Amino acid sequence: MRLRLLYWLLPIMWMMLIFTSSATPYENQDVKPLLSGLDIQFLTPYLSWIEFTYHSSIISIKSLGVEGFIEFFIRKGAHVGVFFVLTCLFFISIIKNTQWKKSKIYIWSIILTALYAVIDELHQGITPNRTPYVGDVILDIFGGSLALIAIAMIFQITKKV
Repeated sequence: MRLRLLYWLLPIMWMMLIFTSSATPYENQDVKPLLSGLDIQFLTPYLSWIEFTYHSSIISIKSLGVEGFIEFFIRKGAHVGVFFVLTCLFFISIIKNTQWKKSKIYIWSIILTALYAVIDELHQGITPNRTPYVGDVILDIFGGSLALIAIAMIFQITKKV
């Protein structure tokens, strides 16, 4: 029984990592200086047609520069990836500690992920130079949903083998 409970350390440690990242002011996470050291200006003609609004800001090469534009996608991709992993860890913890049907495990995995996504955004609201945004919660839940799709596909493939 105790060994099975240790599986809960996986999502707890991952949430601590997310918490630490969310507690870091934006300036300390800015990757634009790193990107400016790379020669990525060649991307400008290929990406300059892309323009959209996210959290009341225009996202485009014209408004952000090529480094800021690429950084935007790195940061939003990190939301998807980090919460993809969190959902997988919740799934593992639940499946190792319950006898629930897989459907219930899927549901609770995404519920726990969504709850932590909301908590994470609220936490960013009290972090200097960070702002909470419901769009990021949606990205987090999207990442979690992708994880559940991947898990379902793995179960489907391994069942046929």
